[in-house]
Amino acid sequence: MSDDPFPQQLPTLERLGVDKPTLTSATEVGEVATAWFNAFSSAVASSDITTILDLFLDDGFWKDTLALTWDFRTIEGRDAIRNLLDHRLAPTGFVDLRLSHEPFLAPQLLKLFPDLVLLRLSFEFGTKVGKGTAVCHLVPVPGSRWKVYSLYTCLQSLNDFPEQIGLLRRLAAEHGTWEERRRKEVELTDGDPTVLVIGAGHSGLDVAARLKYLGVPHLVIEKKARVGDNWRDRYNALCLHTPVWHTQMPYLPFPPTWPVYGPARKLADWLEGYADYLELNVWTSSVITKTEWDDNLKTWTVEINKDGKDTRILKVKHLVFATGPGGHPKSPDIPGKEDFKGEVVHSSGFTSAANYIGKRAIIVGTCTSGHDIAQDFLNHGVDVTMYQHSSTHIMSVEAVKDMLGVNYNETIPTDIGDVYHTSLPYALVKRIRQRIVSHSAQTMDKEVLGGLAKAGFKTNLGPYGAGLVHLLLTRGGGYYVDTGTTRHVINGDIKLKSGSAIERFTEKVLKFADGTQLEADIVVFATGYGDPRDSMRDLCGPQVANKVNKVWGLTEEGDLNSIFRDCGHEGLWFAVGTSSHTHLAWRFTFFDVPLLEKVISSCPVTTVVILRSPWKPVS
Repeated sequence: MSDDPFPQQLPTLERLGVDKPTLTSATEVGEVATAWFNAFSSAVASSDITTILDLFLDDGFWKDTLALTWDFRTIEGRDAIRNLLDHRLAPTGFVDLRLSHEPFLAPQLLKLFPDLVLLRLSFEFGTKVGKGTAVCHLVPVPGSRWKVYSLYTCLQSLNDFPEQIGLLRRLAAEHGTWEERRRKEVELTDGDPTVLVIGAGHSGLDVAARLKYLGVPHLVIEKKARVGDNWRDRYNALCLHTPVWHTQMPYLPFPPTWPVYGPARKLADWLEGYADYLELNVWTSSVITKTEWDDNLKTWTVEINKDGKDTRILKVKHLVFATGPGGHPKSPDIPGKEDFKGEVVHSSGFTSAANYIGKRAIIVGTCTSGHDIAQDFLNHGVDVTMYQHSSTHIMSVEAVKDMLGVNYNETIPTDIGDVYHTSLPYALVKRIRQRIVSHSAQTMDKEVLGGLAKAGFKTNLGPYGAGLVHLLLTRGGGYYVDTGTTRHVINGDIKLKSGSAIERFTEKVLKFADGTQLEADIVVFATGYGDPRDSMRDLCGPQVANKVNKVWGLTEEGDLNSIFRDCGHEGLWFAVGTSSHTHLAWRFTFFDVPLLEKVISSCPVTTVVILRSPWKPVS
């Protein structure tokens, strides 16, 4: 499409002008990887930027997470990569490169498609402030040579502020009794925290865990009565639609008995236990009633109503909004709603179909929540109809499992899977997903998609045919990972209404522009959520909100806007995404927040570098 923001082409064998690679053994793969790595590391050691660039394709990529740029950047093309190296190679101290041969990190030939072959290798490196991991994808070029299509560098740890785990974990005896130590931590008797995290969902707890074990004082504010209630209070049928290996959390993995697709209430109990076992500082039943930013002191003054009976005022350097990928619930303003005698509820307020047995339900919306709630109604014998306004991307849970299973499975450690999952530039990921989505639609999902079409259900392959990946990263919705509900739409157990706009409510029915009408006792709007900045606007006010850039969606380089990175206002951060987003394959990048407190305080010269990358790629 002409308006495609990522029009780059795959580095196919035909495009590269080569036949199939002649590598036939792991030994030969290792030799190619070693030869490239030796040339690269030698050029880095001598700061020979010209030689480094000669190891890349002209349209190659260098993707970086905090290692060279103190940001999330994807640099494309030799000129832009030269600009990166000119400005950042020497100042960051990119040294101590070591090729990895450990299990799961050893060089490997990836035959993604018959015409797309990548040689993947990994190496460790050091910088002046920490250590990192790199993943390189080579492609064959004429003359039996291999060059870089994509190099990914990711900072993993800080030299001066190592995680307090393993041999570095502290002894309780150093702080008196365990009970006394925990009381002081939670009640903040030794002073205000450095970072205040808003929301005790998986993202908020992930951030809190990283902060705790980096030694950064933190507090998590949760308005609900218990950690995990953000999952408990949703509809009972809610479950995760991505496999367990994709949803692990740091430090405390799920047990090997955990179901592949965890029920929401099971996950809620896990989050509550996670906060307890990792000794995270969480105030439940607490709400922020006021915030004020001091631009001179660079601190927030935050007023908190704790347990509905105590008011605390804290001064913190950073606010982290971990309030979810969506904002306020969205429901269309349909005329006549005040005349409707039944119940109207957004999916966020729906709990169980058990309360509506013998009644008639309409669900407006056909994405994840719409399907899940429809299934719940059906399970309880309720007469249920889904209303579809626009097409929905449908992909089977089996297809998604296959798609993610390359990096997330029973054998690959999650932290390695995260690095691999994040290592490729989005421009390449999108093109790969286009092929996968098209192939799945024509094979394993063909019967379901055909059946839905016959039933009048409209489907699509996602923007630019890239399916879930583009919808998730740009809209945060617009799809349904099919766990079985589509078969009930196909056979008519779940009725379908589409092809005409909703006109109005009357006392007992929902009327449509084509003259048809549906009787209902309850109408559920599964119509999504607003801007991720909504909670921030509510708590911080317009003066702060007006400075904040777009949150979520993709930048021109294919990285997420304002997620775990500068958002436009100092001391304000957004921790948003699925478990793998927090990571998204960004689970290992929580250094943004602690860096601001720890690294800046010890190395003031880096302040500007961290907050505002001082260089820009060549346009």
